[in-house]
Amino acid sequence: MNQFSYKFFRMKKNIENKLIKDLAKEFEFDVCKVTDSKLSLSTALRLKEFIDSGFHGEMKWMEDTFERRKSPINLWGEAKSAIILGLNYGPKTNPLEKNNYKNIGNISVYAQGNDYHNLIKGRLKVLSSKLISKLNTKNKIKIKVFVDTAPIMEKPLAEKAGLGWQGKHTNLVSRDFGSWLFLGVILINKSLEYDAPENNNCGSCNKCIAICPTNAFDGPNKLDATKCISYLTIENKDIIPKKYRVAIGNKVFGCDDCLAICPWNKYAKKTKEIKFNDNKLNFDLLKLLKLSDQDFRNQFSGSPIKRIGRDRFIRNCCIATGNSKNEKLVPSLINLLMNDKSSLVRGAAVWAVQQIGNKQILLKTKIQHLNFEKETSVIDEWYT
Repeated sequence: MNQFSYKFFRMKKNIENKLIKDLAKEFEFDVCKVTDSKLSLSTALRLKEFIDSGFHGEMKWMEDTFERRKSPINLWGEAKSAIILGLNYGPKTNPLEKNNYKNIGNISVYAQGNDYHNLIKGRLKVLSSKLISKLNTKNKIKIKVFVDTAPIMEKPLAEKAGLGWQGKHTNLVSRDFGSWLFLGVILINKSLEYDAPENNNCGSCNKCIAICPTNAFDGPNKLDATKCISYLTIENKDIIPKKYRVAIGNKVFGCDDCLAICPWNKYAKKTKEIKFNDNKLNFDLLKLLKLSDQDFRNQFSGSPIKRIGRDRFIRNCCIATGNSKNEKLVPSLINLLMNDKSSLVRGAAVWAVQQIGNKQILLKTKIQHLNFEKETSVIDEWYT
């Protein structure tokens, strides 16, 4: 390639890169970077170590998709470049403040509005169609879009593309948006101009590890998901182990402690996205405990909370109620342990009522309940 051809080539790549970032702004993404479609061997080895250690718990799909997850090129052999887009979901207030509100169900920031998967994927599809139409090339452009559900490691890609870096809590940290970026990925079968990766700027800070209520970190960048409150309240389909229940506090869906404590959040901005506004913030536990299956579906229609189902959610609410020490909630707990169809809910209600109820109420409730309860796991809650 002669000097003139090289300059033309570079100019064309720069134009393409600018086109992509202009489209990202048009579709209201807050940041957009581009990198190649390969991840390093060390990234794959960290994933393997995570799985081999059993830190993924019941998330068996991580084992099943390991080979494809190692690198985007394994997922789609034609991929040459990865376009990483970030959408700010910065909260209005510091999420740590909500930990002190004992009578509310504390819901993670990301789930306080509409399901981000649907919002981002919809935008990515329209953006991709427009990108294909604008790219001037002889070769057929192919594109695939992903938002969090496919076997693709978005955070290492985002770090490589320069959106931020993976902090010691394993989440992405951004200079401009702190811990609050949703990520979307576009894979394309075309080489593009690539952005420079971001350096890790955590330094000696250890706040995200120190604040974890359940000590879920086995060290910097080593998360044991089976101890993480987000895993315990969302992915976990069984009872919540007793040793973590008090530490969960008022959290009923996810946890933001390690994200919220990050000092880089001082540069974060409140989200401009209306659909991410906290319309589901500060739910009264008394109201949550009374949700029927249909009530739950209606209440959380269009929300990521809906995917765990009513029983797991009420299980979480029972744990939060036990931690509230609010005696006014005892009648609601007794109603659940006596009448709910789900053994998961009844068991959590048994534990919770023992944290709050006086001895007289507990003895009467225990006798009545054990007269008809057949599920061993629920009965055990009275004795262990």
